This record gives sequence, C-alpha cells and structure tokens, in this order.
Amino acid sequence: MPRVNFTYALKRFYPKLESVDIVAGTVAEVLISLDQQFPGIRDYLVDDQGRLRQHVNIFIGDKLIKDKKHLTDQVSDSDQLFIMQALSGG
Repeated sequence: MPRVNFTYALKRFYPKLESVDIVAGTVAEVLISLDQQFPGIRDYLVDDQGRLRQHVNIFIGDKLIKDKKHLTDQVSDSDQLFIMQALSGG
C-alpha cells in the first residue's frame, strides 16, 4: 500500500494527522481515502472542481505529481507520497 506522509504545517489544522498506508491506485483515490480517515482534509487540499489547490504540493517519491487538475498520477504499493502545504511569510 502507498504510504502517505504530511508536513507539520498540515498537522496544525488536523492534530490527529499521521502517516498512513492507503489502498489506492491514483492520487485522486488517495485523497478520497484520506478524507474518510480525516474528514474534511480533501476539501483543504483540492478546490470545488477537484483540482489541487495552489498552496498544496504532492510528491510521489521525489517527483512532483504531473496532473494537478484531475489527479490521475498512478501510485503503486511501494510508493511514498508527501503532501505539503506551501508556506509564505515575510
């Protein structure tokens, strides 16, 4: 099963968030499964049309996903996914 990891910044909004193994074949399926375990997180990560929000990046291993619109990037059982919230400040 793919393992999904999160940055600390996301844990501020979802205190019970922890790395999890997910049964999924695409990034879209990963987010649906995550939302079942952590209700509301999908809405934080994608907009109302299902596209990845501008302030969120998802990596499969060390590669940024290619399809931020439909989230069709394939994931395999041995993949490590990293969901990161972009931070800004001054």
